[in-house]
Amino acid sequence: MSNHAVDDSDDDDHGIDLAPMLDFVLNLLIFFIITAIFVKEVGLTLSTPPPSNKAKKTDNDDTTMYIAVRANGDIVVDQRLIDKGSVRPNVERFKGEKPEGSVIIVANTKAPTGIVVGVMDEVRQGGITNVSIAPTTTSRTQ
Repeated sequence: MSNHAVDDSDDDDHGIDLAPMLDFVLNLLIFFIITAIFVKEVGLTLSTPPPSNKAKKTDNDDTTMYIAVRANGDIVVDQRLIDKGSVRPNVERFKGEKPEGSVIIVANTKAPTGIVVGVMDEVRQGGITNVSIAPTTTSRTQ
């Protein structure tokens, strides 16, 4: 019997006390919940006007340059098909003629986003800061 009594006392010493670990995990959980409340995510909010056909060029609007991006990625300026590298020279020429002018990029909603953003970058590098995007769903954009 004495062996049995010795074995019982040894079993009591072989446990891992998890209470301190649970306290630590609970403290971490509380810390992350509290800090997550104060974290503000910074983002860019884009708002585009509803698609309309009013974005087309009229004869009396000489202070606005229209650049069209078709669904297949073609770029059209003044009814001429150009490549992305020719956008900046056209914008610089326009800015030289009309320094207070603005640019509207009439982009088909199915146009590749990379092309539209690339055209927008070229316009800004050409010196025009007043740039707008007008989405269109028509199959043919001027």
